Amino acid sequence: MSDTIETRLADLGITLPDTAPAVAGNYVAYVVTGNLVHVSGQISQREGNLIKGKLGVDFDLAQGADAAKACAVSLLTQVKFACGGDLNRLVRVVKLNAFVNSAADFTDQPKVVNGASDFLVEVLGDAGRHARSAVGVAALPLGVTVEIDGVFEIK
Repeated sequence: MSDTIETRLADLGITLPDTAPAVAGNYVAYVVTGNLVHVSGQISQREGNLIKGKLGVDFDLAQGADAAKACAVSLLTQVKFACGGDLNRLVRVVKLNAFVNSAADFTDQPKVVNGASDFLVEVLGDAGRHARSAVGVAALPLGVTVEIDGVFEIK
């Protein structure tokens, strides 16, 4: 499946980075326990540049969905590292918990998080379908737009 995933990513113009995003505190990027990988929250960034702003103030829905997609790319990167670089071990996405930096009256958090969900299904097919939460928050670390953590099944 790795070649298929890597090929599908390439077809979409996406190359997973050679290094995973660094952690910013006293925690690890992921924990493997049994056949599950729990990936710590991945903030919205692309090529080291933070995607910062608040939905309903600085960003519209499409921009928010793009920020969520960037989080999903980082999640896959962490899973690849957790699997020793072998995405053949990825069985499915189990659960995403998503946090959206939102104005008080912004209520379309699920539509924002669809940017990550749609991307994972586009890359992984049915293995990308998952349970999820989409929560609006008043602020996120470093002022980023979206943060998503996830649970992945591996073999």
